[in-house]
Amino acid sequence: MEFKMLIIERVDNIAVLKINRPDAMNSLNNELLNELNCALEQIDSDEQIRVLIITGEGRAFVAGADIEQMSTMNVQQGKEFGVQGSAVFRKLENISKPVIAAINGFALGGGCELALACDIRIASNKAKIGQPEVGLGITPGFSGTQRLPRLVGEGKAKELIYTAKAITAEEALAIGLVNKVVEPQELLNAAMQMAKTIAQNAPIALKLSKEAINRGMQTDIDSSIAIENNLFALCFGTQDQKEGMKAFFEKRPPEWKNQ
Repeated sequence: MEFKMLIIERVDNIAVLKINRPDAMNSLNNELLNELNCALEQIDSDEQIRVLIITGEGRAFVAGADIEQMSTMNVQQGKEFGVQGSAVFRKLENISKPVIAAINGFALGGGCELALACDIRIASNKAKIGQPEVGLGITPGFSGTQRLPRLVGEGKAKELIYTAKAITAEEALAIGLVNKVVEPQELLNAAMQMAKTIAQNAPIALKLSKEAINRGMQTDIDSSIAIENNLFALCFGTQDQKEGMKAFFEKRPPEWKNQ
C-alpha cells in the first residue's frame, strides 16, 4: 500500500514510522487510522524488523483526533470512530516487536492514547502530553480511560482526564507516563540508540517477553506466572536459545536466527 499520511524508513533492522499530516498537526482521521492499520500489519509480518519507532513530522507527535471530522458525527458515527481507533491502537499494543514512541511535540487526546499503546515512551522536553477531551464535550475514545490508569495509577489518570490539562514532559516523567526526557535535537537519536540496544537481543525472546507482560498485566498473579512459565518453556525449543547460551560460553556476540 502506498501511504499518503505516513513515512516509513528503515535503519538496518529498525523501522521508523512517521505520522505525516503536519498541516493538521498530525491529527487522526479515518484515512490516517486506516493507513496506520495497514502499516502495522506490514511491519509486524516483516521478520527483518526487530524494533519499531513511532514519531510525528512537524511540531506535533499527534495533536489528537481530527476535531473537524468529529464535530459533525452522530452517536453511531462516534461509536464507529472510537471502535476504529481503539482497534488500531490495540493492534499496535499487540504487535510482536517492541515499539518506542518518540514524542516530539503535542501528544494530546488520540496522540496521548497512541503513545500509551507503545511499549516505551521517550519525549522531547518541549512535548506537551494530555487527555483534553472533556473540554470538548467527549470522553477519551481510543482507550485512554483504560490504558492511562494502568500506567500511572487511577488517581493521577482521573486528574489528567478530569482537568483536561496538558502536562510537560518532565511532569510526565515524574508520574511514569514517559520513560525518558531529552533535548529536541536528541530525540530520534535517543530512540534509535535504545532501539539498537533492544535489537541486539534475541527476537523470539523479545516477542515472548512482550506477550508475557501484556497478557500477565490483565490477570491475577497466579495466572500471570503460569503464562510466564509457558512462554519461558517455549524459548527452549528455539535455535536462538541454543545460540545465545553457546555464544555466552564462547564469549562472543550471538548470531540470532529468529528461529
